[in-house]
Amino acid sequence: MSRIGKKPIPLPNGVEATVASSIVTVKGPKGTVSVPLHPVVTATVSADPKEVTVTVQDPESVEQKALWGLMRQLIANAVQGVQTPFEKSLEFVGVGYKVALAGRTLNVEAGFSHPVPFALPEGIDAKVEKQIVTLTGVDKHLVGEVAAQIRRIRPPEPYKGKGIKYTTETIRRKAGKTAAKGA
Repeated sequence: MSRIGKKPIPLPNGVEATVASSIVTVKGPKGTVSVPLHPVVTATVSADPKEVTVTVQDPESVEQKALWGLMRQLIANAVQGVQTPFEKSLEFVGVGYKVALAGRTLNVEAGFSHPVPFALPEGIDAKVEKQIVTLTGVDKHLVGEVAAQIRRIRPPEPYKGKGIKYTTETIRRKAGKTAAKGA
């Protein structure tokens, strides 16, 4: 049995979950998230202790145990996201590297000859403070994917440390050619 999968997901006050045709929909004060279920996984919502339980067809199958824990965690992330939205912060490091928010579009200047426009998808909000962009949203997967797409515009490079990086990320710097020259 999956240790993570067999744990029930408690639903706090103000959060509702419904299961319809292998899709779990979680509604809360901050928004709505839908989680599609794998065909071997089923979810049920109980009313007395407000919670969601996830089960699989064969609890001894290795593949189904993995799916069991995955689906349970995806639903738990949805429950957490509709209460307190997820956040990712990106930092622009380098001379002339800046970002500006114009409506639902980020204008990124990252060392190219032109600014790169990046349209924010629905469900993602951005806040810009100097060199830091903070992305927020109720869907953990979508927040992480949008942050990765923005970082992909100009990933940090190890020699000068310039680029777009996560605020929690540290860049391992490399020595340049001059360091090897003196040896």
